[in-house]
Amino acid sequence: MKALQVERSLPRFAAARLAGAVAPGRGARVGPLRLVDVDPPALPGPAWHRVRPRLSGICGSDLATVDGVASPWFEPVVSFPFVPGHEVVGDLDDSGGGVRVVIEPVLGCAARGIDPPCEGCGGDDVGRCRNIAFGQLEPGLQTGYCADTGGGWSLALVAHQSQIHPVPDGWSDESAVMVEPAACAIRGALKCADAGDDLVAVVGAGTLGLCVTAALRRFVGPERLVVGAKHPVQRRLATELGATMVVAPATLARAVRRATGSMALGDDDGAGSQPLQRLTGGAGVVVDCVGSATSLAQALSIVAPGGRIVMVGMPGSLTVDLTPLWQREVELVGAYAYGAEPALGRRTFDLAFELVAEAGLGRLVSATYPLHRHADALAHAAEAGRRGAVKVAFDLRDEKGRERL
Repeated sequence: MKALQVERSLPRFAAARLAGAVAPGRGARVGPLRLVDVDPPALPGPAWHRVRPRLSGICGSDLATVDGVASPWFEPVVSFPFVPGHEVVGDLDDSGGGVRVVIEPVLGCAARGIDPPCEGCGGDDVGRCRNIAFGQLEPGLQTGYCADTGGGWSLALVAHQSQIHPVPDGWSDESAVMVEPAACAIRGALKCADAGDDLVAVVGAGTLGLCVTAALRRFVGPERLVVGAKHPVQRRLATELGATMVVAPATLARAVRRATGSMALGDDDGAGSQPLQRLTGGAGVVVDCVGSATSLAQALSIVAPGGRIVMVGMPGSLTVDLTPLWQREVELVGAYAYGAEPALGRRTFDLAFELVAEAGLGRLVSATYPLHRHADALAHAAEAGRRGAVKVAFDLRDEKGRERL
């Protein structure tokens, strides 16, 4: 079958890093990602199913891999060669009736055949699994990073029963493929839940930022929700999804300052060459949905003393001055995956299905590509906002296309 596969090759990763520095997403043309013919992955055991993807999204973590800038932190928890793609809607191959499913990608203790489970999995919090490099599978924190399971950027993968969620009748594939990113966003949004009516600021309005905006409005309900969005389509969607104020990133500090009655320190708020403008007060919670050194520095500059920064965007290797974290006694909290959400008495993925339906998040899928146009797809995803798009995905639904690819 055809699949996009990442091989362990230091020269190709280096070439991808150089190409990606010129233009994000360009690493796909020279890096370790290749369209290849491979055998479908074998079923690891009786509780496993073969899934044939319909749509598989392109995530920021995928782009980091393609451009050779993924953090070395991941090295022990991935196995090569792997097929990317963890945002997946597909058909159960063994169902006999074309049953559509969404994959919950974390490869926890149940998938790895480990019993008794670790503390995280035992508490139904698979995102905190301690065994993602052990058990019956090769290392891999998620489907899409494990050599044994395959991933969504292919014509077939395998998934454990614990990972499978049926798609409701009447749903489009576009809506279904948004469930996984919505779950990640909900995980981050719920870490803002004790902010009460305080101001919440969201840095970034790509897929994650927009899903976080919708999740904050649906499950947290802050009185004031300000979003920094760079592009027109992002600003429009952020407003539709529940932001009370949407501003350009360069004016986010000014908006927070006015909303909180804070004073400003410094000459600039990030648009020019002067030091980043810092606030004496600020937002009670800031959600960083980008994960860059610039976005984290901006979050630190606008969060209130004693406030909280929630990292939803994957940060990678950053060089950031953390002095304000210390001097202002700010919490820095990570939000990675999903599991049980005790505050609401439900699982993150169940909440994600609800959010996708109620907020109409399927409309965020802006463009789809066949596998053989992967270089174009990844370039589009890397520049989605500038090109008026949000989520870009691979489309594997055409049976003739499957044979041709």
